[in-house]
Formats: sequence, C-alpha cells, structure tokens
Amino acid sequence: MVETRKVQVTGGSTYTVSIPKDWATENGVSAGSEVEFYPEGDSLFLTPRSEEERTEGTLDISNLEGDELTRAVMTMYVSGFDIIALESGRITTDQRRTIREATQSLVGLEVLEETRDRVVIRDLLDSSELSIHNAVTRMRLIALSMLEDAIAAIAEMDEDLAHDVIQRDDDVDRLWMVVSRIFRATLRTPKAAEELGLPREVCFDYQSAARQLERIADHATKIAHLSLNFEQPVSEEIIAAIEELFEEAKKVVNGGMDALFAEDSNEAARLANEARESVQAIDERARKIDELLRDLDPARAQLLGLIVDSVSRSADYGGNIAETALQKAAPTP
Repeated sequence: MVETRKVQVTGGSTYTVSIPKDWATENGVSAGSEVEFYPEGDSLFLTPRSEEERTEGTLDISNLEGDELTRAVMTMYVSGFDIIALESGRITTDQRRTIREATQSLVGLEVLEETRDRVVIRDLLDSSELSIHNAVTRMRLIALSMLEDAIAAIAEMDEDLAHDVIQRDDDVDRLWMVVSRIFRATLRTPKAAEELGLPREVCFDYQSAARQLERIADHATKIAHLSLNFEQPVSEEIIAAIEELFEEAKKVVNGGMDALFAEDSNEAARLANEARESVQAIDERARKIDELLRDLDPARAQLLGLIVDSVSRSADYGGNIAETALQKAAPTP
C-alpha cells in the first residue's frame, strides 16, 4: 500500500519526513536507529543500516542428485547467498562429488565444512571488488575466440583445438553466473549498485548482453562438437565462405558491445544501428553458403549447414546486444 508523508522543516533549514511505523517495526528500526539513503535519479532509497553480514542459506538435498543437485547449488549461488549449507540425513559419496564439481565451476566458492550430514560452501570473494563490466568484457573475448577457433578446428581438422574450445565454455558459464549474481544483488539492495558504481538499469543491460554472449559461446561449442564428425577435409571454398561469415558476425558482436560500452549516447546509437543493419546482410551471405552445400553428400551438407546456422545465429545475438545498447543510449523519462 502506498503511503504519503508531508515533508516538514525543522530548525529552519532541515527537511524531515516520518517513516511508516509498520515498516520500521518489521525492519527493526526504532528511536536512535541509523538508516542509509541512496539517491538514484529522482528517487531516494532508504534501508536500515546494518553491519556487514554474510547471507546464509540452507538447503535439504536428501532427494537431489546429479544435475538437479548441481542446479540447486548454482541457484543458491546466483541468488546471492554467501554461505550455503547443504544438509541431508546422510550425504552420499556421489552427492559429495557433485557438490565439489559444482563448487569448482563457480567463481569464488570453496567447501568450508564437511561432515556426514552437512556440507557448507562459502563465497570467498568480496562482492565490492567484483566488476560486472570486467566480467562481460572477458565473456566477449572468450566467446569470440571460441567461435574463431571452432571454425579453425574444422579448417585444420584439429581435434585438440576443438576439445579446447569445448572446455573453454566452462569459463564463459562461470562468468555468466558471476554476472547474474551481481545483477540480482543490485535488485535486492541499492547498496550493491552503489558499490559497483553503476545504475541498476546499466547492470540490467550488462546482464542482458552477457546472456547473448553466453549463447554465442554455446554455439561455438556446438560447432566444435560438429567438427569432430568430419573424416575428410572441407573444401577451401566452403571454409573461406564460413570464415568470411564469421568475420562479419564478429563485427556485429563487437559493434554491439562497443555501442553498449560507449559513454556518448550519439556514438552508441551510431554503432548499434550499424551493427543491427549488418545482420540482414549476414543472413543473405549465409543463404549463399547454403547454395554451395547443395551438391555435397547429404550428411556432410547437413553438418556444414548446422555450422553456418550457428555462425549466423551468433550474429543475431550480436544484433540483440546492439538493440540493448540502443535502449541504454535512449533518453530516460
């Protein structure tokens, strides 16, 4: 329920306003308590002042195994818990192995305590030292290098390079989890956004872009897996066409990211529009490559068609980033 208060002046120069009693009671605010104010545009957020505390969460994992247990740990991490207690009547060896693997796949987590019926995981990172900008920048570099190397693995029939691309997807996934954790923290408390030095709207834009980069990495991984199915080299003509398609897709992604990071709104809009306009040309180039595949063996043509589709989709994700950049550059009401 919305409540209104009238601003008053005390002492001739100090503005004061009362706070709702129910809210104060629920949040432990009473006479003498200190509260914190966080200005954000034309809004002013008020929160009770509290000592730095590690947020703790407990989860019963009695009926969780394998992927379900892994997802549960990741969900607790992204949700923002600093200490995660996993409990069961008796934690099995398989569950312990899954918990360790999940912990190793997330940035900053470490097993702190381990008993027969309880495993405690703690985030050792200082959230104030995390940078969503750096995480997204790193995702950009890794995802594009994965895509480039996946195509090189096809051209060079290099299985080791293909496996390396597949392994690097874990790095992107870890960064995606970090970005999601940071973003959700800014939704819970204005203090998190202040520590980042970014408005929450910008954090949302970064999180949206990170999601697109994570998908690009997934398509690079898909291409790497497909490259392992080729027993004979792919013709130079087709390889050259796919490499050209990649270069165009890379320009779109980089254009979208540059627009997202641009401080000048006019420059951001220019870069974003150029990236979005390039996507249509890439779709046309992809269709021309599909025509080159018509005379090939159907199974081989299907594999190459899936690869072309993944590169083309990566460009679409770059276009999505450019769209986010346009929204970020638009005037705010």
